[in-house]
Amino acid sequence: MKRKWIDALWVMGVLLMAGFCLSACNRELDVQTVFPFEVSTMPVPKQIKQGETVEVRCTLVSEGDFSGTRYTMRFFQTEGKGVLRIGRRVALKPNDRYPVDKGDFRLYYTSQSKERQSLEIVFEDNHGQSQTIVLDFNHKESDEDKEREAGYRTRPLQ
Repeated sequence: MKRKWIDALWVMGVLLMAGFCLSACNRELDVQTVFPFEVSTMPVPKQIKQGETVEVRCTLVSEGDFSGTRYTMRFFQTEGKGVLRIGRRVALKPNDRYPVDKGDFRLYYTSQSKERQSLEIVFEDNHGQSQTIVLDFNHKESDEDKEREAGYRTRPLQ
């Protein structure tokens, strides 16, 4: 009889312990689908001539990997005038979204003005996270500009 009581207490203790341990669990699987990401660029020139193209080497890295994550980019030209391309594709339109893959990719910016130029490039994922990169370029005078300017200075007054 004593043995049955000990066995019963032991079974109840095991059941209580199991109930205590399993009560914190829920039936939902905790799957992380949103991971922080970062876009980095190699250094770019600070000066650019009108008509000159600058390559911007970019890398998009995520802390995790979820197959449903998609990345896009869009840009805003806040100063000056120029053309931005992803790879060798056609020119991008400001504020339109363009798909970007994780890893390395190239942007090409071609100056179309003789003034300071500034671009904001916004990278976003489909989970609402974003990162902004700002590119600033000062106008660099070409040799023709320098010669023309020097010619104006040395012309005799009439």
